[in-house]
Amino acid sequence: MRKVLLLTAALATLPAASFAADLEGVVEARRGFYDLLGANMGALVSMVKGETEYEGAAAQSYADNMLLLTKYNMGHLYAPGTSNADMPGKTRALPAIWENGAGVQEKGMAFVKAVEALNEVAGMDKADLGKAVQTLGGTCKSCHDDFRAKDF
Repeated sequence: MRKVLLLTAALATLPAASFAADLEGVVEARRGFYDLLGANMGALVSMVKGETEYEGAAAQSYADNMLLLTKYNMGHLYAPGTSNADMPGKTRALPAIWENGAGVQEKGMAFVKAVEALNEVAGMDKADLGKAVQTLGGTCKSCHDDFRAKDF
């Protein structure tokens, strides 16, 4: 009888363990999404700063990638229970994200508009690219200031 009770208790914890693993997967996917954005933004910043040579076709490709990523429905990447308060050391997403959905959406729309503006100039001119990257970077910073912890 004791073995049956232990087995029942162990099985009862499986859904919770599975759910926790799923939440870790959500955080991992969210971080991966932002890594993709960051890789493309980093390449553009490198061109603007002169660390790498400006090449219009490459700049346009990076901008196109970012625009494509703005089409991705990210809702599932922000499952409840995936803030830094819920999962310390795994994410920098502040609980404010889930408390201020309107603010997150507003900042997200500003980001999308800045990516769209970036796409209009990315392959044309380094000076125009620089202005668009600066504007886009401002939208990133604005969201980070309110919704992302500085450290894990």
